[in-house]
Amino acid sequence: MLKTLGALLLLAAGLLFGFHQSLALSRRPKQIRQLALALQRLETEIGYVATPLPDALRASASALSPPLAALFQAAADRMEEPGAGRTAAESWREAVQEGFSRTSMKEPEREALLQLGASLGISDTQDQLKHLRLAVSHLTVEERNASEEEKRYGKMWKSLGVLGAALVVVIML
Repeated sequence: MLKTLGALLLLAAGLLFGFHQSLALSRRPKQIRQLALALQRLETEIGYVATPLPDALRASASALSPPLAALFQAAADRMEEPGAGRTAAESWREAVQEGFSRTSMKEPEREALLQLGASLGISDTQDQLKHLRLAVSHLTVEERNASEEEKRYGKMWKSLGVLGAALVVVIML
């Protein structure tokens, strides 16, 4: 009875692990798409509405789900922190480094955000818009890659979780 219960728990754990990995793969393209849309909104706020950068970041954050919204919000809060004396680039970099681990995105998206942050607030509007468009195009390519990766490996992770757990159960018995 105890072995059967242990075997069922192992199978359930393997199943949950596989589904967790598959879910992370499916969240990544969605978050990249959201991020690209937020950067396009930031581009509109900076280029056409002429909103100050902290307010533009907050406006972009309002359309995002929690892990990404917190990233934009943290950058805006750091820029307006009294007495901190941070530049926009430093604020953005710190927010990305702190909040990126809560997302399902990977290193290429992180690098695109850090490269974008290096140009925020230090150049004229046209140059910032150019960098925002460049980041959006980079993220679009990464979204395509992430979607292909999800299609290729999503089912594999589910099967691997169950089959790996089943192998452990067979070895145990």
